[in-house]
Amino acid sequence: MRQIKISKNEAGQRADKLLAKYLNRAPKSFLYKMMRKKNITLNGKKMQGNEILAEGDEVKLFLSDETIEKFQADATTGSRADSHAVSRLPVIYEDEHILLLNKPAGVLSQKAQPQDVSAVEYLLAYLLASGSITAGELRTFRPSVCNRLDRNTSGILVAGKSLIGLQTMSALLRDRTVHKYYLCIVKGTMTGSQHLKGYLVKDPRTNTVTIREEPGGGEALAIETKYRALQNQNGLTLLEVLLVTGRSHQIRAHLASISHPIVGDPKYGDEALNRRYRAGCGVTGQLLHAWRLVFPQIDGALSYLSGREYAADVPEVFDRVFPGMQTGLLHIES
Repeated sequence: MRQIKISKNEAGQRADKLLAKYLNRAPKSFLYKMMRKKNITLNGKKMQGNEILAEGDEVKLFLSDETIEKFQADATTGSRADSHAVSRLPVIYEDEHILLLNKPAGVLSQKAQPQDVSAVEYLLAYLLASGSITAGELRTFRPSVCNRLDRNTSGILVAGKSLIGLQTMSALLRDRTVHKYYLCIVKGTMTGSQHLKGYLVKDPRTNTVTIREEPGGGEALAIETKYRALQNQNGLTLLEVLLVTGRSHQIRAHLASISHPIVGDPKYGDEALNRRYRAGCGVTGQLLHAWRLVFPQIDGALSYLSGREYAADVPEVFDRVFPGMQTGLLHIES
């Protein structure tokens, strides 16, 4: 016999949904048959499957260990990573509900292919290693990242450790009430601030986007990008960019559309400039970094995060291309 005591991360869902996660290789017909025969019960009573679970409820499975193991996939599959891999995602901030990571360039935010190891796998490996979650708990609740960054864009990833953390952070990011500031180094000398507006059209065949001034035909999405020039040096500008909307490749394509492509960008950049900085500074991807995160007023369990601001250390390659920028950023932040 196995017993599942419903935790706060498992509460609020239908009972059959929880069973489908716990016995994730079992056919639905088997689960409902076991409920009808009272081989699976809820709080000592016959279970229908449509009950909404509450924290503290008890689900009992009067099944043999062999049967349970037969219908369970390894809960930690895809979450294992060695200590070196885990250390590649420095933790910026952590509490019982959320975790902020500084993703290096070259790491996927989420899997693109089944064999990929992404930030989600690193996150799960870190939580397992730290004892924040157990393999058993992963069967019915899986922490995850709430935002995405392109593979070669570095910086802050927001992750939910608890159900309320996942739900709250996902809602804030979806409603765009969290202010996300990026740093990038672009071609040309720029000054002042601008609020760019336009329309983005994605070509799924090439995984590229184009920017238009007018909607035109097709699936054009309205976009808005704000930027502030921070420093100029050697024909380059260090920009702070605020995403008003958050579309695929938005910053990269929007800046390229006004003739200020990001240094190192293989899709929207200047090839000659990219070759120069690849040879001279070891630049292998776009110099775009999700730098700062500012939380809005938050109600509920995560209200303690209201107005807080967090920053992710800038990769060293930025300083090789733009010497002295790290010292300058300390002055800008203050």
